[in-house]
This record gives sequence, C-alpha cells and structure tokens, in this order.
Amino acid sequence: DRRRANGSLDFDLPETEIVLDDQKLPSDIRRAQRNIAHRMIEEFMIAANEAVANTLRGRKFPCVFRVHEGPDETTLDAIGPFLSALGYRLHRSGEKVSSREFQHVLEECRGKPEERVLNRMLLRSMKRAVYDSENIGHFGLASDAYLHFTSPIRRYPDLMVHRLIDQAMNGPQLSSRAREDTTAYLQEAAAHSSARERLAMDAEREMVDLKKAQFMISKIGEVHAGVIANVTTFGFFVELDRWFVEGLVSLKSLGDDFYRYDETAYLIKGQNHGRTFRMGDVVTVRVVRVKVFQGEIDFELAQPGSVPTGVSDPWTQG
Repeated sequence: DRRRANGSLDFDLPETEIVLDDQKLPSDIRRAQRNIAHRMIEEFMIAANEAVANTLRGRKFPCVFRVHEGPDETTLDAIGPFLSALGYRLHRSGEKVSSREFQHVLEECRGKPEERVLNRMLLRSMKRAVYDSENIGHFGLASDAYLHFTSPIRRYPDLMVHRLIDQAMNGPQLSSRAREDTTAYLQEAAAHSSARERLAMDAEREMVDLKKAQFMISKIGEVHAGVIANVTTFGFFVELDRWFVEGLVSLKSLGDDFYRYDETAYLIKGQNHGRTFRMGDVVTVRVVRVKVFQGEIDFELAQPGSVPTGVSDPWTQG
C-alpha cells in the first residue's frame, strides 16, 4: 500500500511459460503463475534493495545503482492522442509526467478490454532500467534509491554491491583518490553490465519467439480469438487469447477494401467502407504461415461467423 501510494507501477501483463517435451520441443504455452507468495518475495527483495541503497547513499559511499528514467517529452506527445482516443489522459507537469499518473491510468483500465494493450503501451513508453554510478532514482518503482543486491550468484552488479557494502561497513575510509578510482571503475562496469544485460534479454526474446513459432506449426489452418496488440503501416499484430502468441495480419491480406494506416489516430482504416482496426480490438484470425527460424507467425482475418478451433459452436449442437 505504501509503494502504491508513492506511485509504484504494477503492470498486469501475462508472462508466458513455455512447456517443453522430452525432445525439447514446445508442447504448451501458458500463463506463468504470480500468486501472493511471489508478490511477498518481490516486496522483500525491493525492501532489501532499497535498504542497502539508502545505507550506501547515507554513507556517501560509491555505488552502482539500478536507475530508471520516466518517458521523455517526445514519447509522451506520441502516446497522448492514442490515450485520448480511448478516453484516458496523462496529466503532465511541463515535459514530465509522474509515476502516479501512469498508475492512475493502469487502475482506471483494469478489467476493461483495452487493459492489456494499455499496460503494454505504457510499459514500452518508458526507458529501459540501467546500471549507473550516479543515482537518479527509479521511476517504475517510485524509489529515490534502488539497486540490485539480492542475486549475487547471477548478476555481477549485485556482486559489486556486496563488495562495496562490505568495504563501507568493515574497510578503511576511502581516500579522495581511491574514491575517484572506485567511482570511475563502477561507471565503466555499470555501462558494460547494462550492455550485456540487453544482449542477454535480446537472446532470450529470440529464443522465446523461435519456440512459439515451433509450437504454432501444428496450428496452421486453425482459427483463434485474439486482441490487436499493435498497428503499423504494413498491418497489425494480434496476440492470441489462448497462448499469448503474437502474429501479423498484413494489409495485403485484407481483400475487402484498400486500407491505410492513420498515424494521427493510431488505427488502420478502409478507404471505401470505413472499417477500422485499432489496438485493443477483439478479432478472430486464422493461422496461415509460420517462419520458425525468423520467429515469425502470419495470420489472416477469419471469415465472419468463424468459430475458434476447440470451441463448441452452440448453433450446431442438438
């Protein structure tokens, strides 16, 4: 409750868990569990990280922080019209926006059809968290001082923090020269750690996309319900409800009209009939193509009245 009151953000986006069979091939894709036990552990970890950050900051000791900037003015200008089109607004103070404003939108859209899309858009609008020897705070957690202390066996920044706090608590006081040298090293190590983290995350994302594509090979021809997750100049991406798999519906596959992307309204609109597609719209699609090694999946809109695969059609029963 305290964190929420400070403006800490809790994005409710499903994390996918890919189940592999004995041959290491995907047999199912499901939503990863996040129950009260997970939330308690997260709170303990955040409390520990903040306690150590404030201890080192209070001693004015060099440190490597985990910092997170809020969205910049350009990004806020870009997402503003889309939020307005859905009836939401971010109140800004000049070029900045507070995390409480983000939190207000997240709470306002909870349980509504556009919830998942808005969660994803707001998350993408923020800059990546990075490591830095200079503390600028953490926007997403609404924290004045935050670092990574709780996983030293898998993150070098955590190990650095363990060494720093040991030195701060038990070692001799740093000379001015030693302080400068330590700070210079920490800045270089923080930049390197941030770069390696990005590479690791990209590799993980590519592997997840590949496994999802492998899983969808056997689903070619099937019809599934989903939500439009993003619109572009060349089509729109649909995330399936059943497996959280994303695929592209190309504008070329929409044969009933000539469609264009309206960048001011963040939607795709038919030139003759006026049919529109925007983020958050519920659609039914057919799986038509899978490119495994590219991790790409192609959909096309299913015919009106099509029943998703695996769902009983009430009109054909009895």
